[in-house]
Amino acid sequence: MTTKVDARGLSCPQPVMLAQQAIQDGKFPIEVLVDTVTARENVRRMAEYRGCKVEIMPVNDEFQLKLTK
Repeated sequence: MTTKVDARGLSCPQPVMLAQQAIQDGKFPIEVLVDTVTARENVRRMAEYRGCKVEIMPVNDEFQLKLTK
């Protein structure tokens, strides 16, 4: 079952902190929704640093990041 993290409308560092908590919980795959390029890049960098594979899919004016181990 996919863990969903909806970080749309939140400013950094909140999206990173929510995604990091989901990674620490270890329930993969994780789907993170963000609505800014800055949040997308910050979450991507943090997830890759933690050893996750990151797939980014644009959805309208937002982004969906799929994090897997």
